Amino acid sequence: MVEKRQNIPLKEKFRLFINRIRDLQGEPRYVATGMAIGVFVAVTPTIPLHTIIALALAFVFKGSKAAAVIGVWFSNPLTIPVLYYGSYKIGTLLLRGPVPYDIHFESISELLNLGLDVTLAMLIGGALLGIIPAVAAYFFTFRVVLILREKARQKALESEA
Repeated sequence: MVEKRQNIPLKEKFRLFINRIRDLQGEPRYVATGMAIGVFVAVTPTIPLHTIIALALAFVFKGSKAAAVIGVWFSNPLTIPVLYYGSYKIGTLLLRGPVPYDIHFESISELLNLGLDVTLAMLIGGALLGIIPAVAAYFFTFRVVLILREKARQKALESEA
């Protein structure tokens, strides 16, 4: 029997997200690097390959693979239209070439079928657009990990006393 999904309030979803970050292993810089990589990849139009790309980059840049996988969820049905449209606009602005406007696709293979101009515009635009959220994710995650670990350390000290 399949269970019906419950509507979880936004505050509870945020708490669960913070708990996932808290439970990640490794130094704060390691966790934050993985999260930044995941968010960066999430902004690029590379769906069905987000997780694979994020894991590979986390390996290369010595970031948390688990955090990278969590970070790719920055790309979701609510954010994808905005991110991909932004990627398209930034990419076409940089390439300064005529690119067809009708950019409906659901996977990277469909994106490639739209032509090299559209694909390059979106990949270049997505890479540039991904920088700001990735940097923000790094500093946010780094700070959250420090705060959560300090709270855990204080709690452990209080329980010993």
